[in-house]
Amino acid sequence: MKTHYELSDYLQKRGVLKSPGLIESFNTIDRKDFVSPGLEAEAYEDHPLSIGSGQTISQPYTVAFMLELLQLKENDRILDIGCGSGWSTALLAQVAKSGSVTGVELVPELLELARHNLDKYSFTNIRLELAGEALGIPGQVFDKILVSAAADELPQELILQLAPGGLMVIPVQNDMVVIHKREDGSIEQNHFPGFRFVPLIY
Repeated sequence: MKTHYELSDYLQKRGVLKSPGLIESFNTIDRKDFVSPGLEAEAYEDHPLSIGSGQTISQPYTVAFMLELLQLKENDRILDIGCGSGWSTALLAQVAKSGSVTGVELVPELLELARHNLDKYSFTNIRLELAGEALGIPGQVFDKILVSAAADELPQELILQLAPGGLMVIPVQNDMVVIHKREDGSIEQNHFPGFRFVPLIY
């Protein structure tokens, strides 16, 4: 594959990229803008790539799978934990045009990389923050939360940051877990096995 349009088409043919908003996002945001120098030739391949500091830009199939599970809406307030090189942040912001995306990253060098990469676009609905000692942004709530690294167990502090009616997608060990917070505050979980991620550090 030589363009992000071909990558989008590939993901649609594999049946993982389905919703109109996300298809538009993958057709607009070029993964090549978020890979490390020297790896541009592999930008459209369906596998993770190193972005330094022991972290990766995730496999396109996995990213599309996770983003579809979030059931994104244009006015969503979204928290992107482990924004890495900024690719997932950009994909989210393209869908949530009238909402907002807050990206947090623990590694200062990667946060600067994300800023640099996102400057290639004209987003006004993105805020990037260096992660603190606590996971996420305590005291704030979000409609959708995306976590791009694997936790050993479900972090309760993130459930507190999820708005009633909201969805969180988080890898827990080797499962992709979807958390739906009902309006009464109770939690529903769905598990999708067979994924591998770098560990969640905080």
